[in-house]
Amino acid sequence: MSILIVNIGKLLQTEERPVAFVAGKDMAHLKYIDDAWLLLEDGLIAGYGPMNNKPVSLPAVEIIDAHGGYVLPSFCDSHTHLVYAGSREIEYIDKIRGLSYEVIAQKGGGILNSVKRLHETSEEELFSQSLKRAHEIISFGTGAVEIKSGYGLTTDDELKMLRVIRRLKEETPLTVKATFLGAHAIPALYRDDRDGYINLIVNEMLPAVAAEKLADYVDVFCDKGFFTISETDRILTAAARYGIKPKIHANELDFSGGIQVGVKHHALSVDHLEFTGEEEIAQLLGSGTMPTLLPGAAFFLGMKNPPVRNMIDAGLPVAMASDYNPGSSPSGNMKFVMSLGCIRMKMLPEEVINAVTINSAYAMGISETHGSIAIGKVANVFITEMIPSYEYIPYAFTSNIIVKVILNGEVIK
Repeated sequence: MSILIVNIGKLLQTEERPVAFVAGKDMAHLKYIDDAWLLLEDGLIAGYGPMNNKPVSLPAVEIIDAHGGYVLPSFCDSHTHLVYAGSREIEYIDKIRGLSYEVIAQKGGGILNSVKRLHETSEEELFSQSLKRAHEIISFGTGAVEIKSGYGLTTDDELKMLRVIRRLKEETPLTVKATFLGAHAIPALYRDDRDGYINLIVNEMLPAVAAEKLADYVDVFCDKGFFTISETDRILTAAARYGIKPKIHANELDFSGGIQVGVKHHALSVDHLEFTGEEEIAQLLGSGTMPTLLPGAAFFLGMKNPPVRNMIDAGLPVAMASDYNPGSSPSGNMKFVMSLGCIRMKMLPEEVINAVTINSAYAMGISETHGSIAIGKVANVFITEMIPSYEYIPYAFTSNIIVKVILNGEVIK
């Protein structure tokens, strides 16, 4: 069955000639069609245009009246830790009392807290918890998501996480990319043997992940107090032997060199970037590596914001993602991520829309098929209630404006 959506107030992010991403001053521009229709066939976008040019007769088509609501391509959330066991609200209280992220980690909280919980949770229970979050982000308008491991830190538990991610890909309508993040932290067992843990990642974890084809990407938390440049370099070099492309946690806590090592290894993206200066911006220009900002984490932890205006003014593209995780960003709401981009980082509405659609699709490696309204792309869209303008979307930061979600050409909500 085909779907024809009619009476669309604005059809946003239309592309006649699709691009991989938008950068610099082009991020402030957004293509759209007023009073539009959109045709979806066989799970793909088949056509669109103004209502005065609507197809006259289409056999076996379901007609959906948008009643003046807007239609957008589904959000692409290119950085999440959606698969985890349990919550960490007690650490939230520690944060309220003034303890830093690093102090909480030193007390055995943070990532290592989630590691302990995950180890004690069965694969079936882990899937059940994660499936609930997957349905939650679908209702928020997300159609594609990258999910990392990294709360295992043993070979068996990392594989357990990645198998749950694979099952989410198979059993939900989401487009899912899996990232192996064994280098998320040094586990307690290896606290006095960092080299031993790096050896475990390189010699045991990576071969096992590659043998089961469980990961699209590899990630390393290259930052102060976590993994060094040389350790990151070794892990990424080893991953390259298996053809696994990198994505990097970088420069969240300090000028770590994570951006530079990411560019050196042709990382698809470098993420966080609160500490980004002229040298880092120069490295990123023309590199093909997408700077990805995670404003939910900076907001939740009370950290400084990345210098996004400097980045865009220099000509860089910028993506944004939720960083959905139990410790530093317990939300997968990409509409709220847009609001944080406008409110806290002074991005324009057009810039945040580009950052959570076409640019974040690039940061997942799927911009050829997702992230915009273009003929032949995957039919992942959502319909809003009638709203006064697209600027209203980030402005109304707590309002649930989505009335219908369509993924792979099928109505989900």
